[in-house]
Amino acid sequence: MNPSSLIGIVASFVLLGIVIFFAAEDPRLYVDWPGLGIVLGGTLAATFLSYPLKEVLRVFGLIATVLRNERTYIKNDIEELVRISKLWINDDLHAVEKALENVTNPFLRTGVQLVIDQAPEEDILDLLQWRILRLRAREAAEAQLFRVMANFAPAFGMIGTLVGLINLMGVLGDGNMQIIGQQLAVALMTTFYGILLANLLFKPVAVKLERRTEQRVVLMNMVMQGVSMMSERRSPALMRETLKSFIVQFDDEIFDGRKPAAAAKTAAPRPGKGS
Repeated sequence: MNPSSLIGIVASFVLLGIVIFFAAEDPRLYVDWPGLGIVLGGTLAATFLSYPLKEVLRVFGLIATVLRNERTYIKNDIEELVRISKLWINDDLHAVEKALENVTNPFLRTGVQLVIDQAPEEDILDLLQWRILRLRAREAAEAQLFRVMANFAPAFGMIGTLVGLINLMGVLGDGNMQIIGQQLAVALMTTFYGILLANLLFKPVAVKLERRTEQRVVLMNMVMQGVSMMSERRSPALMRETLKSFIVQFDDEIFDGRKPAAAAKTAAPRPGKGS
């Protein structure tokens, strides 16, 4: 499991545990099945109305993607590009095609295949950029699905609150405090469930998917740069160092954190005119 997702899940349960078991006299007050049904059922119903069935059914798979510790194998892609580039510079086409069969990155494989097919560099870059844009658009739509659900959940929480208040008004004259308390619980708990689901499930998943997309786009841009350098028959050593710059994170290009060397306290005396 993704470490940050695991920490978030544990922290969420700890927070809810503190709220339920230490801030309430009876933890069962926070369990209201009708209220939860209103929020979940309403959110799912509105989502099915807003999106095609195929996209909604991907929700569970996307949640699993967020929880999974996904590896991108960036260093392997760099080494594969450098190795294939060396073979390409040596005009060993057979070795290049054989090495290409072992490449697992389909984006990299497509770019290298176009290079050995002698396609113009401009056409190769246009195709790869189009694939990057397509991936970004598709995954942005997936993240947007969860943002929409995050908007629906509090709204249906408010609807549940209105339902509870309407029912409360209907039984208020009877004076039955048990029924009044049940209706008031529905009115309050639906709002609680809606806000909780929006901010502890739907929005975090959307943010996680967006971050995942950015990381994948960086990797694809790195591969595209390597394919461009291979097409230009640039030095494999230069390619390796260039591609490594794509995976360096949070490094300051101007200041590396070390203190500058102390300046000399006194300047060296200039020679006199007569000397």
